[in-house]
Order: sequence, then C-alpha cells, then structure tokens
Amino acid sequence: MPRHQETRILPYTADQMYAVVADVERYPEFLPWCTRLKVLSREKDGTKNIVTAEMVVSYKAFRERYISRVTMDPATCTIEAAHVQGPFQHLDTRWRFTSLDKGTEAAFFIDFAFKSPLLSAVANVAFGYVAARMTESFVARAEDVIEVLAREADFAVVYGTRMQKLTDKDGFANGRSE
Repeated sequence: MPRHQETRILPYTADQMYAVVADVERYPEFLPWCTRLKVLSREKDGTKNIVTAEMVVSYKAFRERYISRVTMDPATCTIEAAHVQGPFQHLDTRWRFTSLDKGTEAAFFIDFAFKSPLLSAVANVAFGYVAARMTESFVARAEDVIEVLAREADFAVVYGTRMQKLTDKDGFANGRSE
C-alpha cells in the first residue's frame, strides 16, 4: 500500500497552481506514463467541479486503464481524486494549495493499492521514483505555462501600448487611415 506525501513552496499563486493541476485534459501532454485521458462526465456541486475521467497509464510493459472521480474546489484551492473503476483496491490523491506572502505552499498526497499482486510488487519497487517524477512534472508544467503567459502579458503590455501610441500618432485605426 504505497503512500507518498510532500509539501513544496513554489513561486506561483495558489490559483495558478490550482489551474495547472485542475486542467486534467492536458495531463497526457506532460504527465509521465499518462498516455490518454478522456473526460466521461462533468458535474457541478455548489462551488465544486466534479469530473469523472478515464486515464490510461503505461509503465514499461504495463498498461492500465482506470476511472477516477476528481473533485475540484476553486474556493479552497483543493483537488481530490478517488478511484471509481480499474486495477486499484483504492486510490486517494489530494492536492492543496495555500497562498503565502511570496508564492504558494503546494501539498500533495497519494495513497493507493492495486488488486493484482504483480502490479503491487512493481508499484512497490518503482513508487518513490514515480511519485517524485509525477510531482516534478506538475511543477515543470506550471513553470512552462505560467512563464509563457507572463511573457505574453509582458508582450501585450509593452507592444500593445506602443502599437496604441503609433496608431494614435499616425492617425491609423485598424489598419486604415482615418
């Protein structure tokens, strides 16, 4: 029954980190071993968004498909995933993002057990490595996405302002002379 818990201080806002982890459809783009993800349903429960998703995970010779129910609460910056169907006896994953004066405390917890003794044996050997890579992948994704958005915002501020000044000065609007 592997279990992993870690807390990191990250230089992003709680809302930014929450958005990266809540974007489950993008997991195959950056999460190691996640080869496919399909959202099966979406629900709303007050402030919470609930997604039921099927994920295909491949690791070496193993390929498993499972369905989980992901409860996302933007009001508390928490995300929880629970096993619905698949190779697990249980699966419990939790993220909590807490705003700090500078950055965010990101707390991650995962606890699971496989039904299959063979999968359990493989998981026990590789679990520490897999959990560390998984957490690091979310941090790297945040760096990529948030840094790109920051550069785009800087570009829009710098060049948008300059373009507005040129437009005003030269008497052009929308590419046409006034």
